[in-house]
Amino acid sequence: MTQTPPPPRGGTHPHPRARAEIDLAALRANVRSLRARAPHSALMAVVKSDGYGHGALPCALAAREAGASWTGTATPQEALALRAAGLPGRIMCWLWTPGDPWRAGVEADLDMSVSGMWALAEVTAAAREAGRVARIQLKADTGLGRNGCQPADWPELVAAALVAEAAGTVKVTGLWSHFACADEPGHPSIAVQLEVFRELVEYAEKAGVEPEVRHIANSPATLTLPESHFDLVRTGIAMYGVSPAPALGTHQELGLRPVMTLAASVALVKQVPAGHGVSYGHHYVTPVETGLGLIPIGYGDGIPRHASGRGPVLVGGEWHRVAGRIAMDQFVVDLGPVGGVGDGARGHKIEEGAEAVLFGPGDRGEPSAEDWAQSADTIVYEIVTRIGARVPRVYLHEDAGRSGTDVTQVE
Repeated sequence: MTQTPPPPRGGTHPHPRARAEIDLAALRANVRSLRARAPHSALMAVVKSDGYGHGALPCALAAREAGASWTGTATPQEALALRAAGLPGRIMCWLWTPGDPWRAGVEADLDMSVSGMWALAEVTAAAREAGRVARIQLKADTGLGRNGCQPADWPELVAAALVAEAAGTVKVTGLWSHFACADEPGHPSIAVQLEVFRELVEYAEKAGVEPEVRHIANSPATLTLPESHFDLVRTGIAMYGVSPAPALGTHQELGLRPVMTLAASVALVKQVPAGHGVSYGHHYVTPVETGLGLIPIGYGDGIPRHASGRGPVLVGGEWHRVAGRIAMDQFVVDLGPVGGVGDGARGHKIEEGAEAVLFGPGDRGEPSAEDWAQSADTIVYEIVTRIGARVPRVYLHEDAGRSGTDVTQVE
């Protein structure tokens, strides 16, 4: 005789082990808000690192729908994947290494960043092989000290690019740079970099470069430095509804809405006595008889181990902190007296299958990604970007032309 299994506890629609809900309507609203901050500039939606953990292609498409005219990635592989998936329009990528797929970039009509003579040599060779003109943007190191051409070497790079342009192998479509401290209001390097950038742009244009776009503004600069907007602003973290830095204000103060909500299903609830150790190393010991809730997500999913003992979680309408160490696949929260667990159970009722919200926009009083960043002594970029592929992304409002909620789950 076949027995019908009992329905899962926690309701007829149980939550999966873990999920990251991505609200594309919020992303579109953020893009529109950022465009309003720079009304005379085009906007590049930066979707590097799989859209800061949100999903590169869905976010790029949603940003385009909201008026972003450019898409940006770090690596050529990221850009080529977007083009292969059918993303139209201008796609720029900037983190090239010797031997990278320059020819594929030329053939995919990417805008490719060039920071030195070696890169110019490789892209021009690729253009000749492809029999097509390569679109390139010259990057200047105005003070960040990472990628980009040093001012002393700028004349040589500009001259060589103009020779290649005259030969019909490249078209210089942009001149650009990147701030070091735009997330620190009033930092003296901001004015210095802006002045250096203006000087290098002026030099290149007097030499004969006719760029389509000049750009240096990242998310913090887009939000706070209108003098840096030029022809194009590049918005990364702010597009996902996250404040780039506490010094700039909260996401609410900046008019942004967080796009990602990270939640899990409580896997086990049990009563334990006072003095019971919790998780590896027993760094947490229950002070009284209490209920423990097992949250089936851990540092293997991107939850920072540095937030052990501190990370906040909303369960049963209340905040609880991680109890003990975060493990690879799971962590524990001390729920306090929990009704329905053990003979002497008291208090509010939480059962297996209940929802545990790690962070989100705050509509239900849940923690934010910024709260987790503070708990882990890191930046909020790392919190959202590191959520791994083992956590499915569930896309809400994927179709801008329909009302209601359209949900697509991507494993």
